Amino acid sequence: MKQILDIESKNALVKYRLERASETMKEAALLSGEGYYNAAINRLYYACYYAVISLLLKNDLQAQSHAGVKTMFGLHFVASGIVPIEIGKTLSTLFEKRQSGDYDDFVLCTKEDVAALTDQAYSFIEYIKSLVE
Repeated sequence: MKQILDIESKNALVKYRLERASETMKEAALLSGEGYYNAAINRLYYACYYAVISLLLKNDLQAQSHAGVKTMFGLHFVASGIVPIEIGKTLSTLFEKRQSGDYDDFVLCTKEDVAALTDQAYSFIEYIKSLVE
């Protein structure tokens, strides 16, 4: 079911999702610092996911699932050239790593994996913020 928001509510929700993206990046750093690398990857993915949700909301686009969010983002922002392909790949990479780390047996992400993906996630979120603000 699509939710219809007035402009004030929409702007508040966009802002909230960007704040959640920033908070979730902090969670990833805490988890990584304690050696919980799979959990850190999970939080990196969700940080980027929240940022994309804010972008979709800002542009009056909605999706009903994670796959739908990835599809809408790819179609409306990456394929159109608004978001460079290299930046756009970050969401898919993190989605795959999160899925694998959360659901596959014997998958262990490393400190190096998290460090590289953290840099990508920060760049991704900053780029999305520049489009939203």
